[in-house]
This record gives sequence, C-alpha cells and structure tokens, in this order.
Amino acid sequence: MDGEISFILTPQAEGGFNVTSPALPELVTEGDSISEALAHVEDALATVIELCQDQSRPLPPTPLAP
Repeated sequence: MDGEISFILTPQAEGGFNVTSPALPELVTEGDSISEALAHVEDALATVIELCQDQSRPLPPTPLAP
C-alpha cells in the first residue's frame, strides 16, 4: 500500500483515545494517550494487512503522497 492513510483519534469519556481509519474500517486501536494510541497504529495496520492477505482481498487504494 503506497500513499497516505488518514486516522481519526476520538477521545473517550472514560479517558484515552480510539483510533480508526475511514480507508480501513477494520483498523481499530486505542491508547491511554494520543502518543500511545498512535504507537499502536503500526500493529493494527499490520493486522489489517494480514487479514486482507488471508482473505485474498486487495487493500483499499489510498491517495498518493505529494
């Protein structure tokens, strides 16, 4: 997957943040702080890529970086 992926950080009422991506609906992770939530994105992205490969699904296209 080449390009950029947008992530949405959503504060949770109980504290911490959820991270999702409009381009990859399967990607969901969280952390107690913004930096911790973003640190978990790499593992979540690897899991989504593995899931797509296991199911023989292509990864969704993403816009190319400028």
